[in-house]
Amino acid sequence: MFNPTRLTLARQRRGLKKTQLAQQAKLTVRSVSAYEAGDTVPTDATIGELARILRFPVAFFSATSLDTLTTESASFRALSSMTAGQRDAAMGAGTLAIALSEWIASRFNLPEADLADLRGHAPEAAADALRGAWGLGERPVKNMVHLLEAHGVRVFSLVEECKEVDAFSLWRGSVPFVFLNTIKTAERGRFDAAHELGHLVLHRHGAPQGRAAEHEADTFASCFLMSRGSILANAPRLPSVDLLLKLKRNWNVSVTALAHRLHAVDLMTDWHYRMLCIEMAKRGYKRSEPNGIPRETSQLLQKVFQTLRDEGVSKTEVARQLHMDVAELDSLVFGLVMTPLQGGKSPSGGDPRSARAHLRLV
Repeated sequence: MFNPTRLTLARQRRGLKKTQLAQQAKLTVRSVSAYEAGDTVPTDATIGELARILRFPVAFFSATSLDTLTTESASFRALSSMTAGQRDAAMGAGTLAIALSEWIASRFNLPEADLADLRGHAPEAAADALRGAWGLGERPVKNMVHLLEAHGVRVFSLVEECKEVDAFSLWRGSVPFVFLNTIKTAERGRFDAAHELGHLVLHRHGAPQGRAAEHEADTFASCFLMSRGSILANAPRLPSVDLLLKLKRNWNVSVTALAHRLHAVDLMTDWHYRMLCIEMAKRGYKRSEPNGIPRETSQLLQKVFQTLRDEGVSKTEVARQLHMDVAELDSLVFGLVMTPLQGGKSPSGGDPRSARAHLRLV
């Protein structure tokens, strides 16, 4: 049976308007609208053509409905500057990533969410409180993705169509999700991960949104990655740009983020901070990050895919059960899983939920 909600999801995942899909499929906009509204059922030939254009298997359009994401439930920076196509592509990718996450959760025992509700706290106080709850003390965060996953946050990649989106996050029931742009620099990815963690604990999503919420999440990220005590103990007053390039490795942040934090804790004057910003701009540090660090990857997804591979479950089989192709599956974990799930075959018989694997994240 044709499922009209699946057609809407596939179209939005590709960032297409109804007029664009109609043009590519040589259909009228009225026909596309009727298909998505469930007023008309397309022929098998039309479904096949829509599947080809939207790059989804035909089976995708007859699968059960997915609870699609909305922008009201997620944090988005500069939402007003995003195109409708970028917004829809991000929401569509998020919907599919949650379907993958639920598929994984039905087969593995995953860490439960351990995020304090810090609504109403000042950002720095919230960052300090969460650091204390997680036993981090004043030491730098070694790996943000691993830390999030260890505390129950599901981390996925933003797909190529969403490359203009930095990151976004949301709560799905009691499960928190963070979607990261893995094309940006590793330093930017760490800050984005901490920024979205700020949204998860400070705002719980839905409200508030806008510049004030984004500023709070930015401040939280800066304080969480670079605690005041750690900065004061390791950074001198009025440092040069060259010294900042050496110091940034202590916290694995961008040189501009470190300069901003030192200014915030009064280790440099307004004048000195402006001079540093001018110098960093001249060197092009806003466009590219010097002395870059290795990209952080997912420990949880790596272990999941390795276990599936050991059990003989191929990537093709995983994609088939999710009614998507392998390229779509890859896009959801791009940059987070370095070793692809290859080969193998689908195990026969039995309920996979009866022997759920335990994942221990350290």
